[in-house]
Amino acid sequence: MKLLRGFLWLLVFQLIGHAVVEWLSLPVSHAMAGLLLLFAWLLVKRRLNENVATASQALLPLLAMLIMPGVVGVFFVIDEFAGHWTAVLIALGVGTFLSVLTTLWLMLRFMPKEAASSDERKPQS
Repeated sequence: MKLLRGFLWLLVFQLIGHAVVEWLSLPVSHAMAGLLLLFAWLLVKRRLNENVATASQALLPLLAMLIMPGVVGVFFVIDEFAGHWTAVLIALGVGTFLSVLTTLWLMLRFMPKEAASSDERKPQS
């Protein structure tokens, strides 16, 4: 039941994001606006909703499959990128670097100190 409630929370925020984007005519995808609203809500609540966490854990293994339609869609509009490859490559490089940097920061912030200490003490083979 937690999983279903979590999916409903995610869908509600996506719907709210859709409404906000349409109402304000924002140049942002509806799903991204919903995720930003969910993030803001979690920051205000200052705790993670257990139902949302359960639904998120169920979606993580499917992440590559969820990204695939957008990646495949690029091949249908490849002609529109003509002349913009430098900008695309820079955006991909900077985006990848920032995501790795963010992942490192989150890992250092939320990884238990004991686990980090025990990893450092293990002898190298």
